[in-house]
Amino acid sequence: MAATPSRAGLEFEAPIEELESKIEDLRAFAASTEVDLSDQIEQLIQRCNEKKKAIYSKLTPWQKVQTARHPERPLTTDYINYIVDDFRPLHGDRAFRDDPAIKCGLGKIDGQKFMIIGQCKGKDTAEKLACNFGCPHPEGYRKAMLKMNLASKFGVPILSFINTPGAYPGIGAEERGQAFVIANNLMEMAALSVPVICAVIGEGGSGGALGIGLGDRILMLEHSYYSVISPEGCAAILWKTSEYKAKASETLKLTAKDLQGFGIIDEIVSEPLGGAHRDHSHMAENLKEAVMRNFNEIKDLSPEELRKERYKKFKAMGAYTEE
Repeated sequence: MAATPSRAGLEFEAPIEELESKIEDLRAFAASTEVDLSDQIEQLIQRCNEKKKAIYSKLTPWQKVQTARHPERPLTTDYINYIVDDFRPLHGDRAFRDDPAIKCGLGKIDGQKFMIIGQCKGKDTAEKLACNFGCPHPEGYRKAMLKMNLASKFGVPILSFINTPGAYPGIGAEERGQAFVIANNLMEMAALSVPVICAVIGEGGSGGALGIGLGDRILMLEHSYYSVISPEGCAAILWKTSEYKAKASETLKLTAKDLQGFGIIDEIVSEPLGGAHRDHSHMAENLKEAVMRNFNEIKDLSPEELRKERYKKFKAMGAYTEE
């Protein structure tokens, strides 16, 4: 079932939302009066689809950031509900507490077992506060690594959903070794003996994303972003004001197309017309297809081959030549 049309107020979506509102009004009028307005509704739907295509084919980097943060964009929990069967959550880091900002558990996709790791932002205010708006603490990354090592021990492949503005930078998190824990995750993920598929589904913020993002295949949704820093943070550093966030977005080269060109990601997963927030189930099916196709391409590699190819993949990033 498609998500309810957006009313989140992104400025560039205003023409789309105006047409969607007219379509809803006509449908309501037709239902209440039994007047056949199917031709008029179909014409408006066609106009609306054309408008979506025109707008979303030319999004600026900053508009893509806004889309990645859309409040109705599907989250980790949505993808688990849509594509994962028999999901069994796993909790705790054996050291401090269970961090709700990272969800872990075992489940099946088309009958294939996966260890699911995903960053959670929360749906309502209570959930958002509990999940710290998607900014994990060190215990979240420790929990994720414990579950990934468990999966590696029993030969279960790993799927991670990346969606965070960044790891939590508070004093408590730093006291508990935030930077060290993320660095340790990178080292341990590089040595995992099972296939690891990572998918950037919204925001891919800096080390917070990398903490569960070192994999054999990196997928990225069409209107998500992946960056060393947020556009606002970059603008604050370079121009001393966040007003230059749009310019920073262009400078950072944070879009899926940019990152595929640099060899940072392996595949761009297409979003439904008008963005993932307009049709959750369609987006989930697109992502599921990409995940399973990439998994099937590497599932027969030995642990040694996986580690070797993973090492080559990340060592090649940032390579350049001089004339």
